[in-house]
Amino acid sequence: MPEAMPVDLPDERFAAPGPPPEAVGPLTRGIAVLREAGDAGGRVPLSDLVRSTGLARSTVDRIAVTFARMGYVRVDGHWLTLAPRLMELGNAYLAALRLPALLGPLAERLADELDESVSLAVPDGDGIRFVHQSTRRRTMSLTFRIGDLLPAERTAPGPLFATDWDERDWAHWRARRAADPEGRSFPAAPPRADAVPDLGGRVADEGRQGVGIDDQLIEPGLVAIAVPVRAPDGTIACALSAVSHTSRHSATSLRKALLPRVRKAAGEMERVLREPRPPAAGGPSAAGLADWTSATKQELGAGFVESLARGLTVVTAFGEDRPELTLSAVAEATGLARATARRALITLEHLGHVTSAGRTFRLTPRVLALGYPSLSRTTLAEIATPHLAALVQRVHDSASLAVLVGDDIQYTARVSTTRIMSVNISLGTRFPAYAASMGRVLLADRPPAQRLPATELKPLTPRTTTDPAQLAALLDQVAEQGHALVDEELEEGLRSLAVPVRDRTGRAVAALNVAMHSSRRTVEECLTDLLPELRATAAAIEADLHIAGRFTRIPA
Repeated sequence: MPEAMPVDLPDERFAAPGPPPEAVGPLTRGIAVLREAGDAGGRVPLSDLVRSTGLARSTVDRIAVTFARMGYVRVDGHWLTLAPRLMELGNAYLAALRLPALLGPLAERLADELDESVSLAVPDGDGIRFVHQSTRRRTMSLTFRIGDLLPAERTAPGPLFATDWDERDWAHWRARRAADPEGRSFPAAPPRADAVPDLGGRVADEGRQGVGIDDQLIEPGLVAIAVPVRAPDGTIACALSAVSHTSRHSATSLRKALLPRVRKAAGEMERVLREPRPPAAGGPSAAGLADWTSATKQELGAGFVESLARGLTVVTAFGEDRPELTLSAVAEATGLARATARRALITLEHLGHVTSAGRTFRLTPRVLALGYPSLSRTTLAEIATPHLAALVQRVHDSASLAVLVGDDIQYTARVSTTRIMSVNISLGTRFPAYAASMGRVLLADRPPAQRLPATELKPLTPRTTTDPAQLAALLDQVAEQGHALVDEELEEGLRSLAVPVRDRTGRAVAALNVAMHSSRRTVEECLTDLLPELRATAAAIEADLHIAGRFTRIPA
């Protein structure tokens, strides 16, 4: 193999060529801001973005305003925080890839069988990027985030993917290793100054055997094995890996104990990939976004960077039914002019987020670098809290989110209002579900035969419903109306109104309420004034939840 030398690759980290004349500068700068914010953990001072990107503060401010209007970030004072809606960019890639949807259930089954975390990874330049995680919940858990990028030489899948590298790939890898020997350009991996096993030797050994081994190369205590999952044409579609730690397995015992079952699962995955797929039915078009960007530009003027918003709209044109698109198809799907779509695609290809073959374009794994890892572990409470705060600002009463734990509700998010007399409840507090508005909303989502709690219905106030038949009738009514109002049944003087928050399947995973002293509003005023606000807030939470939960699990 030749000596290391700089090469022109679309990875801006090492020896990247200058942008083509047609590149959209604002799109390039906006993507730089998203990547820096993601690498910083998803929340970063605007001043830090100025330093890390080299952009003027006014430019960063305009980008932040644009992203905030798109719902991709929140700007709180001098801080920028990535928002769940940004995950629609990574979702477009994952949907177009189709591997998480097709192979995810088999990965989940394997994780249950092995009682170890299981991952699917794809190659991304000289690294590997995770596209699916099936995790085991333990005190000491070893998992990566969807979208995390790791250096190939320190992973189990790396030698498998490197078997397909050509001389240009190896030259790029050597250039990167020479420029960044500790791997600091991979934020998901701890820097490592000591030597790692020669990748070329691992390719000759592990690649030939079809099993990659990570013996504490990423960090001490972590061990992993990986095998290839091949597409029908024989190329490696992804790598299937099982991850453990040295208190459970050594690298040798991990291979001995798990490899046969991992290979069996890989074979099942390959059979799934060979199965014929029904014709795509056609998904929703993003065409309306082009009109939205124009209207928003007219509204906000110079504060809104329309070319940035339109450039990212191109990413959302791709999806499960549109894995590859021509220029004309991108223009049609987004509603953009052909010339505008062309310049956006040229820019995205230069930055490595799009690749082309002939007349067609497709997204690359690098799209996941746009904030996906830091957002992939967002909790339901984190999704809901900004919406609760906005609700409280409008109604001037405290708002809460709760989940069902057995026959109780447990508060998981809450924003309080400032009043001399207000409802004071802390996170983690539990109440009997049958006597609380949020509890009734969640009980009503159960099948009718399972709605009544198994515990005794005790009177908490003189007005608490304790008759099972009467409670069953109330829950039937809640299920039909989609809300619950509880008036002084949980505590004297406390009136509350609740609505469900539903996941992508329609299941009520949480409830949202506003609670107040009964003197604040009549029952009729709660229904006429508060209920529309509650429903609008629940819809906003659900919109974020459905995006964030498309390829990830959202902890309650």
